Amino acid sequence: MHDISRQPDLRNIFRYEKGSRQRTARRLVQEFPLKLIVNGRPLATLIASPHQLRHLVAGFFRLQGFVHTLDDFLLLGICAERGVAEVRIRGEVPERLPPTLTSGCGTGITFDLPAAPGPRGEPKLFSPLSVLSLMQELARTAEHYAAHGGIHSAAVGDGERLLLHAEDLGRHNTLDRIAGEALIRGIDLAGTMLVTSGRISTEMVAKAARLGIAVLASRTSPTDMALAAAEAAGITMIGYVRGGTFEIYSYPERISLPASEGKIPGVTGVILAGGESRRMGSDKSLLPIAGARFIDHVYRCLSSLFEEVLIVTNSTGLYADLPCRKVPDLYPGRGSLAGIHSGLRHAGQEKIFVAACDMPFLSADVVRRICQEKDTADIVVPRSAQGIEPLHALYARACLPAVEEAIGAGEKRIVSFFPQVRVAEIAGALLADCDPQGLSFRNINTPGEYFALRERARAVAAASAEMSQG
Repeated sequence: MHDISRQPDLRNIFRYEKGSRQRTARRLVQEFPLKLIVNGRPLATLIASPHQLRHLVAGFFRLQGFVHTLDDFLLLGICAERGVAEVRIRGEVPERLPPTLTSGCGTGITFDLPAAPGPRGEPKLFSPLSVLSLMQELARTAEHYAAHGGIHSAAVGDGERLLLHAEDLGRHNTLDRIAGEALIRGIDLAGTMLVTSGRISTEMVAKAARLGIAVLASRTSPTDMALAAAEAAGITMIGYVRGGTFEIYSYPERISLPASEGKIPGVTGVILAGGESRRMGSDKSLLPIAGARFIDHVYRCLSSLFEEVLIVTNSTGLYADLPCRKVPDLYPGRGSLAGIHSGLRHAGQEKIFVAACDMPFLSADVVRRICQEKDTADIVVPRSAQGIEPLHALYARACLPAVEEAIGAGEKRIVSFFPQVRVAEIAGALLADCDPQGLSFRNINTPGEYFALRERARAVAAASAEMSQG
């Protein structure tokens, strides 16, 4: 039974913000199915908002060309409780409406979709960062929207990378395009996450369920009927994915929150992104690899390990989509040494773990191993086959006087102040079990190194896939 005069009920939901999940409530947009009975036979079902339905029905018949004046209506009755409009008009209507499927949301005519089981197999957990990252990646890949707006977009990811994306005038069409490409390319979408730029309606939930989608997220809110459909299909529904926040409407347990005790205490993660990239010829932090930018990979790793992450940069606008604080160099033009100084000055913790923005394959296990030694010295630095790795190391605030003295003397080399503080080295052999492929310390300075690293990453991914299939 429908009561179109009342406000939508408040729904209990969860809001994710700043690493925590809080219970709150929200009213959802109402989606109202209205069945049209014309001259004694069913014609169509309109999906609409539940207000001023007489205006909606009268306008629908007028624009379909069935009536021209108010006198053409012999009966125009709305039974909201049954969700039925009883209409009698002069003349006859066709046996069925010619199905012109528009590029947008159509005339509101719905087509029955078979019931679908929703997600299949073992339930997969997704991190909050994977939700935010996929929506950010969608925004970057939506070329047509960036060019002139007015285009809907959608993308599917597996929690690690973007798999498919599509753009179209109609939000429903983006799902159809993704479903078609997945079918043609033989990609199984079961258990994946789908993000969309448009509002989530019941039809979109039905299509997602048929594909086995586990998580469905949007920049705006779902309708009340869409949420009911998602709950029935076992789909986690997420809305208002904006900046570093979102709201979870169903199955919140599928979005895993790292326990606060899992974060490394007393350390701030610092990403150095102030290099000039002269030999590369373009900003290294923005180069794509493995489905995301270099800096996205670095941020994803550090944010999973530390409560606070900073980006040291003099170009804050480049990283506006990353939900962390951006701080400038206090000594511009002094290289990575000045970046470490800025990180130590701005960090909320006594120690910082520093990583360069061109190290996309940081190993969380390697970082944890280094931080385990944080109380043994002022600097904890690993030594690889190439030598010590000062841009993948831990620094204590006690280093500040020595760092400032080195900068004042005109030094740019990071290691120039090492003799003035306590330094603990970790041999590469002690880290080999955490990073057997040796990718954690790999960075790039030239286009040749970039392409070589990209090919290496592809080879490692292919080998891992073969091992998992075997």
